[in-house]
Order: sequence, then C-alpha cells, then structure tokens
Amino acid sequence: MNRPGVLSVRRRLTTRATVHLASFATLAAAVTVAAMPPTQAAITGSRPHVNLETATIPQLQAALSSRKITSEQLTADYIARIRALNTSGPGLNAVRVLNDRALEEAKQADKERKKGTVRGPLHGIPVLVKDNIDVRHLPTTAGSLALADSRPAGDAFLVERLRAAGAVILGKTNLTEFANFTTSGMPSGYSSLGGQVLNPYDVSQTPSGSSSGSGVAAAAGLAAVTVGTETSGSILSPSVANSLVGVKPTVGLVSRTGIVPIAASQDTAGPMARSVYDAAALLTAMTGVDPEDPATATSRDVAGTDFTSGLREDALKGVRIGVASDPAGNQGAAFDRALDVLRAQGATLVDVTVDTDGLPPSILTYEFKRDLNAYLARLPRNAPMRTLDDIVAYNLAHAAEGTVKFGQTLLVESNEIDLDDPATKEAYESDRDRGMATARERIDGALTAANVSAIVFAGNGSAAIGARAQYPSVAVPIGYDPANGRPFGMTFLGTAYTEAALLSYAYAYEQAAQEWRPPSAVNPSLFRCASPAQPQRTCAP
Repeated sequence: MNRPGVLSVRRRLTTRATVHLASFATLAAAVTVAAMPPTQAAITGSRPHVNLETATIPQLQAALSSRKITSEQLTADYIARIRALNTSGPGLNAVRVLNDRALEEAKQADKERKKGTVRGPLHGIPVLVKDNIDVRHLPTTAGSLALADSRPAGDAFLVERLRAAGAVILGKTNLTEFANFTTSGMPSGYSSLGGQVLNPYDVSQTPSGSSSGSGVAAAAGLAAVTVGTETSGSILSPSVANSLVGVKPTVGLVSRTGIVPIAASQDTAGPMARSVYDAAALLTAMTGVDPEDPATATSRDVAGTDFTSGLREDALKGVRIGVASDPAGNQGAAFDRALDVLRAQGATLVDVTVDTDGLPPSILTYEFKRDLNAYLARLPRNAPMRTLDDIVAYNLAHAAEGTVKFGQTLLVESNEIDLDDPATKEAYESDRDRGMATARERIDGALTAANVSAIVFAGNGSAAIGARAQYPSVAVPIGYDPANGRPFGMTFLGTAYTEAALLSYAYAYEQAAQEWRPPSAVNPSLFRCASPAQPQRTCAP
C-alpha cells in the first residue's frame, strides 16, 4: 500500500546530519551565538548551540532569555540530533515522525518572547509525544501498519495544553504496538510500522515498554522532554530502563481524550524526563479538566498546580517513607545506597509489606475493545479503520507486510468479547470494582498502618498495583550496574493526587544523590562514531 506521507517522513529521518556529543562544563560554555537563522542546510550540518544530551529546561530557558539561542535554532538542533542518532549513527529508532511545522511553531514562540510574553517553563521548548497521542496534521498510528494513514481531526486535549504552555511539538515517538496490547511475547519497543527501538545504555537490553520511544528519546536528548502513556508500567518501566524520571499520574489528572486507549480504568499519560524539575514542569502543563474525559473532574482541585513550586532540597526532612522492596545483588546495593541518601536527607524509613499478587482478573481485554472502538468512532469519516474488527482483518490480509510478525493474540481475544452480553459485562464490572478496591485497600492500608507518606519500591515495583488503584508513582534513577552499566531506578508510590509530594521527595533525593549520567558517558562506544570529529580509522566504514 502506497503511503507517501509516511515514506517522505522516513526519508527525512534518514538524512545524515552533523552533531557533536562533547560535554560542556557550564551553560555559558554550552551556548554559542548563531550567525544566521536555521535553514535546511543548518539543520543538516550545523554545530548544536547547547549540549542537548544534558541540557535541562532551566538551562534552556536561561539561554533563550539571554538571546544566546532562539527556539527556532534549538528546534533545528534537535532535528539535527534526531537525524544523526535516531536512524543514522546508532539508529536508536525512537522517533517515528517529525512535525513539519515544528520550526514554524518555534518561530512563533520566539516572536512572543521578543514581545515580552513567556508562557512558562515550556515556552519554546521542543517536546516529543508518543505516537498513540493525537497531534493535528500527523497520523496517530499506535505503531500499527493498519493505522499508518489514520489522521485525527485535531490535537489531543493534553497536546492543546502543551501548546497553550508554549511548547513546540517536535514530533512523535515509536512505541510497542498498541501500547503492548497486540500479542503476548512481542519485544518491548517493537511495532510493525516503526520497527525496534534500541536502549542507548545497552542495545542488547530491552528499552522496555510500551513508551519505549519516549524513554529512549528523552534519555538520548532527542527532545528536552517527552510524553509517554501508561496502563500498567508503560511509563515507569521504560523510565527505569533508560535512567529517567517518569511520572505515572493519578488517573484523571491528565486527560485521555485523543489518545489511542487500552483501558479507561487505568490509562493515563505522563512525563518522561532527565530530571525531576523537567518532569514537574511538563506535568504542570499537561493537567486540566476536560469536559470530554469525566475522570478529570476528580482533579478539579489539583489541575493547574505548579508542580515545580514545591520542589525543595529539604523535602525529605521529617518525612516517614515506607520501604516495600529488598532486592539482591548489584541492584540491592544501589537500592541500599539510595535508602542511605533518603535517611541522610532526614527521612525516617519504615519497612512495609504491600501484597502485589492475587488481584482480581485483569479488565484490559474487555475495556480495550470498548474503548478502542470509541476512539476510532471519533475519527474523521475517511479514517482507514473504524473498529477493532477492521484492524484484526487488515492485519491478517497484510501479514506478508509484517503486520503480525509476533501475532495478534490480544487483539483477537479482545475482539471476540461480546460487549452486549449481560453476563460478560457483569463479570467485567465485578473484576474492575474489586480490583480497584483491593489495590487501594492494600496501598492505603500500608500507608496508614506505618504512618508513612509514600512507599518506595526498587525498580518499577509499584506499577501493577498502582495501576489497578489508579494511584500515582514517580520513578527516579539510582545508579548503574557496575557489571554492565545498565540503569537502576526506584519508584515512589502514593495515594490519589499526591504527585506534588512524590515529586518533592524524588527531587530531594535526586539533588542529594546526583546519580544520573547520560548514555554517552555510560555506553560511549555506541556514540563514538556518530561524531565526524572522530578519526575515521576508529570507526567502521
């Protein structure tokens, strides 16, 4: 099937560009003055104006405010870096499509800044969103060949919020197809349309999913920050695997309107970033009460919160934190060091037990068909797919093109659900309500019994039970395996709408521990030949 729009984007992403990966000691050393506005030539061959792999949003804003760089130049630099690292160079394959209008959006942000209007921390900052989130003028594919030409009528609500905050929508990231609800056993980060995402810290290891592209793009500095989505672990797991701060919000804090769903009972979008501040700034911009998503009505008292305002280095002082994990080996050593940092910052740690097993049966199979069909029904009348049944049939008819390389067992199982059968609906509702109540009782019970404000888990251990409870978690890096450099992380779990507190604890830990390192420092061989400054004799032809 001929898809010129998709193919032209692929050609754009395969253009080789010049990019320098050298680290800079300070922001002043990282920023240079551009001699001319960016052009296509500048995008494909210029030296970046900042160290994109390590630059934080405050550093970028400082450079923009001092006019040492423009948003247009910054956006061009990110495009150049994407072209050098995403398909060329190490071929991370994290970015699926670029927004052709990104430079124009950046120019508009520059015009507003010149007139004295700066909307907030994200003003003029390039952001990548997962390719199950609607962005006007771009297809929303969920990584599926069946949806390669599926274009929404407009932006998702959260994208509208990002634009209102002044962000530049740089493009969309690859993902595990249908957010890892295609089949059992499919590799994380693989999609029939986008191919396989690679982990920049260790390409032999999973980038984890389903927000694999968002995780890798944030880790490798292909955008300042990225947006992922989670049903059960799809933000937290790739955040841990890619040494990121990831926020899985309370269900209802961020609108799901305009997002290809798995299950409304558990779905949410959230930030993925290299620092807690950046994640908090992105979350601030994403929230809002959406009349089309009833769950957001529960966030009315929290929406609009500036989550950066509560970030303090002494936020752990006098706080009681529950500890629910006791890992072994190198992960255990890293987790123990992290706990020592929490204690040193004034936290009292209390061992707690949170039973994460034996929850009622999953409700995803039932909700996927119901919610995906509802999403597809919202699309313009010329949309290529109208129902899940259409997608299953398309995949079978186009198997030779790779639509079902790993199968589509989950799609078929969900498609066979009879949503109109009273007994099926009754069983689903029972499992949904009991699952949510049980998960909340276990988490709230542990918090109350130990009189703790949050519970910390090694890795993404809070993901499954937090998802069923609809409760928030924040992942933060805690180091790297000395045997192979693979990242370790931990997650803070809390009750509903405690994102501000969880972010403040993560920030206090992060500032004290200073554990994060960029991929090129941990895995230098992957990036060595991406820079033309290296002698050719050290690199393959």
